[in-house]
Amino acid sequence: MKKLAIGLYAAIVVALMIWGYYQAIYVAPDDAMQGYLFRIIYYHVPSAAVAFIFFAVSLVGSIGYLSFRGNRPELAQAYDAWAVAGAEVGVVFCTVVLLTGPLWGRRAWGIWWTWDARLTTTLVLWLIYVSYLLLRRFAAGPQMQTLAAVLGIFGALDVPIVYMSNRWWRTQHPAPVFGGGEGSGMAPSMKAVLGWNMLSWFAWGVFILILRFNVERQHQKIANQEALEALESNV
Repeated sequence: MKKLAIGLYAAIVVALMIWGYYQAIYVAPDDAMQGYLFRIIYYHVPSAAVAFIFFAVSLVGSIGYLSFRGNRPELAQAYDAWAVAGAEVGVVFCTVVLLTGPLWGRRAWGIWWTWDARLTTTLVLWLIYVSYLLLRRFAAGPQMQTLAAVLGIFGALDVPIVYMSNRWWRTQHPAPVFGGGEGSGMAPSMKAVLGWNMLSWFAWGVFILILRFNVERQHQKIANQEALEALESNV
């Protein structure tokens, strides 16, 4: 039954991704200013939004680990698994943002990169969570999990800064499409396409998140079993 549910969900994700691609490339109208190039927004913006969501998952997992590591270690380990899974998936989507952004900027601005507030804070966010994953990869033990949780919480503090950066400061990055000043917003036909791609990328991210969480839980169980065996052999 579990394999059937996974297969069904995977099929839904694939269908949503194909539908989102079709909507973005063949259905959405060209932008009045940027023409066909504007279609990259249907990948760039959903990637950023979904990255924020999964960094939030990592934040909740990190807080949960620190809260329960002393009195409920098994629950703390589950939270830690969510923390690392959220961080990994978030980094994947943030990488997509940092790849699609310069591709868009090169055609729209004539440059690949500029050190404005939105781009710089996004790069800092990516670097923090890459550092988090490197810490998880090359360190070991409960102290590593504590340090990683603290770093995960620290990294999440940059998310609202990234989101608000082009509201707080003048940047090369375009003004907010939604909730911005006068003239902001999208045509209804563009909003529908953006919504489909938001849904498809989120569904794909959730699928990878759950798989990564299960893998991490298996690693934790194996590590605990090995620790118990090592302890028994020394008694």
